[in-house]
Amino acid sequence: MSKIVLAIQGSFKKDGHTTSLLKSAVKQAEEKGYEVTEINLFEKNIGYCHGCNACLKAGECVLKNDDMGEITGLVREADVIILAAPVYWGNVPAIVKNLFDRLRGAAMEETKTFPRPRLNGKKYVLITSCSTPMPFAELFGQSSGLKRVTREFFKTAGVKCAGTVVCDNTIGKSSVPEKYYRKVEKIIRGL
Repeated sequence: MSKIVLAIQGSFKKDGHTTSLLKSAVKQAEEKGYEVTEINLFEKNIGYCHGCNACLKAGECVLKNDDMGEITGLVREADVIILAAPVYWGNVPAIVKNLFDRLRGAAMEETKTFPRPRLNGKKYVLITSCSTPMPFAELFGQSSGLKRVTREFFKTAGVKCAGTVVCDNTIGKSSVPEKYYRKVEKIIRGL
């Protein structure tokens, strides 16, 4: 049985650095025989979390008037989640943060002590880009802020990191340097 990969586009730019790297990851996963489903968060109707906490008992968001039911199903079905999201002010874009908020009940069960993960056995790959050059992107919390938020969400959900690619120093660069495509290839090959 082939692995199921869910590729989540969390960048508004259809031809940006993050998107280019995600397209490469999808192509490589398909060439490896994985079944890949792609979703673009900017093409989905995703309402905001209301903070009602009903999801923690229900195991999924109880709001049913948008696309979160479909997205939750795809997340549950996937063996590997590839999240592509550029750095916005040292964090994930708002649409990705909202996705994390709305997936809370599907990702974890609240207990009296530590949250109990509900998505055990899955892996994730993070692809991101930022305008700040290294090592400053890490030192000043740009890419490290985004990685921390993403890692915390997936760790709480029981999803292990298979790899991270940070394409830095993107200002004024129209194409992605080849070394980042090689990093993506190496990660996908290791899944």
